[in-house]
Amino acid sequence: MAQAAAVAKPPAPPRRRRASATPRRLPYLLIAPAALLMLGFIAYPVISVFYYSLQNYNPTKPWRNGYAGFDNFVHAFTKDPVFWDTLVFSAKWVVVEVGLQLLFGLALALIVNQTFVGRGLGRALVFSPWAVSGVLTSAIWVLLYNSQTGITRYLADMGIGSYGTSWLSDTSTVFPAAVVADLWRGVPFFAILILADLQSVSRDLYEAAEVDGASRLKQFWHITLPHLKDAIILSTLLRAVWEFNNVDLLYTLTGGGPAGETTTLPLYIANTSVDAHNFGYASALTTVAFVILLFCSMVYLRLSKFGGESK
Repeated sequence: MAQAAAVAKPPAPPRRRRASATPRRLPYLLIAPAALLMLGFIAYPVISVFYYSLQNYNPTKPWRNGYAGFDNFVHAFTKDPVFWDTLVFSAKWVVVEVGLQLLFGLALALIVNQTFVGRGLGRALVFSPWAVSGVLTSAIWVLLYNSQTGITRYLADMGIGSYGTSWLSDTSTVFPAAVVADLWRGVPFFAILILADLQSVSRDLYEAAEVDGASRLKQFWHITLPHLKDAIILSTLLRAVWEFNNVDLLYTLTGGGPAGETTTLPLYIANTSVDAHNFGYASALTTVAFVILLFCSMVYLRLSKFGGESK
């Protein structure tokens, strides 16, 4: 009887082996070296800037080096008029550049999104300036603005202006000249991003709007722009940060001149650190610029409702 009961008893289910934790950790172990390197290359410079912003650090005057506390920040806000001038010009530069680049980039994206003969070549020509480096761009425009061989000489030959005129040396023309040079390289950035987003707009929406009698302007306002909202917000934010930190083009074109008319805050920081070797004060200015950019970015994203649904 006991033997029959033992035979009828179902066998115990096999014990499940504990899953090894190694396969789950393997992806993190594989990316750990790259993550540590990125953390080192990013975190260390940032921490160093914050540290030196509280120091008097000038390698050419080591006897003055030491802890300064918030003296560098106090000096920037209360005793340095150049700081405020460069900050105001930086804001002006960003607003003008980003606004014009967005306007012309949107127009170009709408044009090359149409179907026409040679569209591929047209897109390549529109996007090609973005592939040129900032230093090479400024070198090209320095030659174009040259008073002996550039645009002004050909205009003088046609009776417009006078010979020997240099737009980069005149305080009344240097700003628009620099704006045009940077527009040539910055407009394709907006055109690329906006065109990529335009490709995803369904043609059915436009066909339905045409059936309802909507004009081209209404289609653009109620279909195209709402669809491009996030792309426009992201591109303007990225470009604003890049334009604020723009050093190479203005440094090569004007060097911040004439008479400091085109000196942005990052260019002032570069001159303070590289030329004057005042790395402590330059680090404090960099910290201020970082806080300004962070605050403005957060406010812009909050007010623009990035990622939210368009009404």
